[in-house]
This record gives sequence, C-alpha cells and structure tokens, in this order.
Amino acid sequence: MKYITLILAKQKLLYTGFGLLAFVLLVGFFAFLDYRDDQELAQQSGGPADPPPGVIDLVIDVQKRALVVLNDGVPYKEYRVAVGKSSTPTPIGEWKVVWKDYNWGTGFGSRWMGLNVPWGIYGIHGTDKPWSVGRYASHGCIRMHNKSVEELFEWVPIGTTVQIVGPPVKIKRNLRLKMSGPDVVVVQKKLREMGLYNGRTDGICGPSTIEAVKMLQAKNGLAVTGVIDKETRKFLDFGE
Repeated sequence: MKYITLILAKQKLLYTGFGLLAFVLLVGFFAFLDYRDDQELAQQSGGPADPPPGVIDLVIDVQKRALVVLNDGVPYKEYRVAVGKSSTPTPIGEWKVVWKDYNWGTGFGSRWMGLNVPWGIYGIHGTDKPWSVGRYASHGCIRMHNKSVEELFEWVPIGTTVQIVGPPVKIKRNLRLKMSGPDVVVVQKKLREMGLYNGRTDGICGPSTIEAVKMLQAKNGLAVTGVIDKETRKFLDFGE
C-alpha cells in the first residue's frame, strides 16, 4: 500500500511539473505576441524617436487599443495601449492634458498625464502589468508600456488635446444644465453633426450645449426647455 501511495505521489508531482512548465511557456508565448505587436506598430509608423516638430495632438481609438500622436494633424507615431473594461469604460470625448507627474501612484508606472474628464479621474499612464497593454483591462485609464509613456511624456505639453473615439454610449436619462457624463458627449457629437453646436465634446452640459438643444427643439416644434428629454432624444435619433 505504501508503495502504491509513493507511485501516485510521484505521478502527481510529475503532472504538476508538466502543468507548471506549460503555464510558463504559455505566459512566454503571450509576452512574445505583445512584443511582436509592438514591433509591428513601430514599423507601421516608422517609430521616430525624435519629438514631433509641430503642434501635437493625441487620438486614442478604444476599439483598436491604439494611441496615435498627430504632428500638425498628420499621424506621426502610434502606440499600443490598454483601455477600460466594459464595466469601467474609457471616457469617449475631447479632453485636455491638465497635469503631469512622475510615479503618480502604485500601479500607474513611471509617468502620469491627467485628463480633464469631469466625472472622474482618468489619465494616460505607465503600468506594472505590461502584459495588459493591448487589451480591455483598465478601470478607464489609458495604460502604456513604461518606456513608451516616458517618451510620450516628454513630447506632450500641458494643454494638449486628447481625442478619445469609440462606440457611443446609450442615453438613459434626461440631461439638464450642469450635468455631466459620457451620455452628454454623445449628445454634443450629434448636435455638432447637425450643425447646431461648435463647442468641445467635453461631457459637460454647459450653456452652449443647452442653447444648441433649444435651437433643435424650436426647429422641430418642441417645448423649448433646453432639457434633453425623451421627445428631444427622438429628434437626435436616439429613440426611446
């Protein structure tokens, strides 16, 4: 009986060893895929190491998990990024870099660039989880490899425009003056497409957004309240 028990113990140890080896190989494989993807992006954009000579703007595509640096409106360099999970999405809209910092906190890597999103704290930062880059993995922030964010940090001045694009958010509430959120961004974008609004898609229901809503309501025979209610949403093609 002791002999059989010893044999079973050895087999279990052997299987555990194989399982551990398989796990290590799998982690290494995914790390290689991340490295290869980063190399491909660098080749596509030419991978310049020098800062853009013109005006810098950033565009972050949530669905592609990519950050593009624009030089005078022309793509200059592209980086892989991690973006928010479905439960904690990255905020769609047009923002500004409003502060920069080194080693901002645990888990945020070596650099932090904060955005002026009105309903939370969001930023572009490094990470101590490099394997998450390229995935939907964050609480809404934009994660980069530390080496990449350290380069970008030196290029980007305070006030840089950051355009985050992605799937629209469904509007489920009435919106009024001074309210904010990702649903306000959706309304602002639609009003801009209709030629009624020329402000920033900053997610804040300010006076210019309300005036645009009133113009829409007056144009379509609705009560001119400035409130984005159920009836107004129908004319914005948001349905019920």
